[in-house]
Amino acid sequence: MRQAASAMSVSSLLRYTIRLERKHVATHLVQQRALSGAEAVNALRPFYFAVHPDFFGQYPREREVNENSLKRLNGYLDNLQKPGSRSLQPMKFTFYVRDTKDSSDVQPDLLTSGFRSVSFTLHTNDVLSTVMNVLKSCSLPMEHMRGLTASTETSKRPPEVGVPFYRPIKWDKSYYSFTGFRDPEQELQQARRVEPTLSLWLRNNDTEATKKHNASLPRREELNRLKKDLCHKFHLADIRWQRSWGVSHRCCQLQSLSRLSQQNPEALVNLQGHTVVFADQSGMNASGHVILGTMDVHHQWTKLFQQLSSYRSLHQQTEWLKERISLLLGGAQVIHVESLGPVQPITEHYSTLSTFHKSLMSRRLHLHPRSLQGLTMLLENDRSTPTLHETGHFIIPTNCDPPKLQVFLQSHATEARQRTQHKNKLHAEEEAVVRQCLQNLSLRSLSKEPSVSSSQMISCCRRLVEQRPPLMQGLHICVSHFYSVMQDGDLCVPWDWKS
Repeated sequence: MRQAASAMSVSSLLRYTIRLERKHVATHLVQQRALSGAEAVNALRPFYFAVHPDFFGQYPREREVNENSLKRLNGYLDNLQKPGSRSLQPMKFTFYVRDTKDSSDVQPDLLTSGFRSVSFTLHTNDVLSTVMNVLKSCSLPMEHMRGLTASTETSKRPPEVGVPFYRPIKWDKSYYSFTGFRDPEQELQQARRVEPTLSLWLRNNDTEATKKHNASLPRREELNRLKKDLCHKFHLADIRWQRSWGVSHRCCQLQSLSRLSQQNPEALVNLQGHTVVFADQSGMNASGHVILGTMDVHHQWTKLFQQLSSYRSLHQQTEWLKERISLLLGGAQVIHVESLGPVQPITEHYSTLSTFHKSLMSRRLHLHPRSLQGLTMLLENDRSTPTLHETGHFIIPTNCDPPKLQVFLQSHATEARQRTQHKNKLHAEEEAVVRQCLQNLSLRSLSKEPSVSSSQMISCCRRLVEQRPPLMQGLHICVSHFYSVMQDGDLCVPWDWKS
């Protein structure tokens, strides 16, 4: 009887606590109609749980779609929260949504793999509407959003005395036991626990990888031949690809460029000395590389080649602006790293540099000519405050107030140098351990995804060298966050693989 009474009292207390906390949450959110970033993340928790890329390890294509769409959605939400933000352009999103319900509630449009494709367009002006649209479009529960659609007038009332400050909720494990709801953190841990060891996965997939790799050998040889011939014939610095396209796709792109060179060799003369990058749209990027859109036809490529002299002139002007900005900022250099974001056209880069230079010239700073020598910065149009990145470079808003910028740079210069030195040390260590891996394990190639940090790559490679998993000789390995056999026989392995 005592145990029953005790259980009853615990249950009653838990019910009361949940009701009280929900009431406080709802009361606060009614008073504050504009959701903060933390509140938006908490409100979108069912959505993140349904589309998180970690749950799509066996489906690399769907994982990549969700990863890219999440980046764009987070950018959309960030722009909505910026002060003075105006109406955003409509943006279309596609997600693969996992089924997070019991098997009896499986929806008819689910694919056999256990997830469904959902596409929707956002054209909202506030975070609350955006969150509601996302949840509704994905047919996800919205009960926790009740009370958030209060009128603007209500949001202007002063907060009541005694209402606690709202913070994102991380429920105790007893909450899920009592309510019967699934614990997303526990499910993610379970998904990771059932992940096979590296040796077991290699044994299970070695045959398939070898078969695909052998089938791709003629295409790989053709790809290398085409690349070498084009670089030699037109004195190209290099040929690269923006995306991780397969060997067949890359061969088709080089074959198309080769045909154009045979039909109209004069058109490619202007490419001499340039690096050619195959990407989504044609033009020149901020680094001065010639971008060839893979969906464009020969006529559009030829037109671009004819305009290269103008593009080169614009690139020279951007380099001049960078030098002027560096003189004004004590020797700090403006850089642009393509791997940190999408391709930035040279015209947009020039406009950003010009705006920033004019801002600095309007109110001259008092910095020693070499006080910030060796430091680097990225310029961003859609940022409101300057920050220091973990790898040591500054991220500066284009419209940053010059006096405030001077104070920020001077106060963070020492820490920026320390972080830069640490980054350089990690890069050198990473290069050394990758070379050791290639040699000791007799790998054909060893690369990593951009999302894998240097620290993660170093940890992965050290463990590979120490434990020497079998069946790795002669393979193309890409260190990632999941296991996968790619279409050309390359293997993706998670950086934190299990031994």
